[in-house]
Amino acid sequence: MSRRLIPLLWIALLPLPALAEAIAVTDDLGREVRLAEPARRIVSLAPHVTELLYAAGAGEHVVGAVSYSDYPEAAKALPRVGGYHKVDVEAVVALRPDLVVGWGEGNRPAERERLQAMGIAVFVNDPHSLDDIARSLERIGKLAGTSAIADAAATAFRARHAALKTRYADQTPVRMFYQVWHAPLMTVNGEHLISEVIRLCGGENVFSALPTLTPRIGLESVLAADPQAIVASGMDASRPEWLDDWRRWPQLAAVRDGHLLHIPPDLIQRHSPRVLDGAERLCAQLEAVRQQR
Repeated sequence: MSRRLIPLLWIALLPLPALAEAIAVTDDLGREVRLAEPARRIVSLAPHVTELLYAAGAGEHVVGAVSYSDYPEAAKALPRVGGYHKVDVEAVVALRPDLVVGWGEGNRPAERERLQAMGIAVFVNDPHSLDDIARSLERIGKLAGTSAIADAAATAFRARHAALKTRYADQTPVRMFYQVWHAPLMTVNGEHLISEVIRLCGGENVFSALPTLTPRIGLESVLAADPQAIVASGMDASRPEWLDDWRRWPQLAAVRDGHLLHIPPDLIQRHSPRVLDGAERLCAQLEAVRQQR
């Protein structure tokens, strides 16, 4: 009998396998999002979120995304779940996600709450600064179990940001107007991420003091501000035709000196690592404005 018990005793003394530690990450709404294990079926509810997921090494685990999720190339083939402003909740649920990554500023809270009520973990991403983008990569990497890739991407982003900051820190300011749209006429205030990019390049947003993040403004206010450069985004990579409407006011410094500039919106209006591509373009454009003085 004792010979039979000895093997059992040895087995009992062996260390138990470590239980998988739950993953806990705080999102941009201050809520703790917990997963029992790294997410393996992820749905993105914003184009910039899709870019963050791929940059963080989680692309192979993304099973669905909203419309206009077109970068990187692989994202174009993802099943669609509506748009960021109107999510198809049923389509999301049908993909059986173990994690949904939403956008605080763009998604409707009621849609995110419906998903949570169904027991789906929802992480809300809402970056408002360049530093926030790096932190977003790190947190998404933790949720997806891809921290090695995500942390490296965050480090590279911070280094690139720091290099641009050093290069343009002491440049003569260029007063500029960033035009989001033409009808209605819209811009950004000083709290917007785009304004941080403008400051990074040594620019000065002439509408930084306005209280609203993306305010509507009047033509008269632009004429009064008399910016040295007007930078427009538009809808796609092509230069918007309405940018040339400013030529009707040749008294504007930006028109007189030929500084009606364009940056593709995907490179400056999406809160993803590619925003530094847009920053490099803007910095080069503003440097050209300085050189022509």
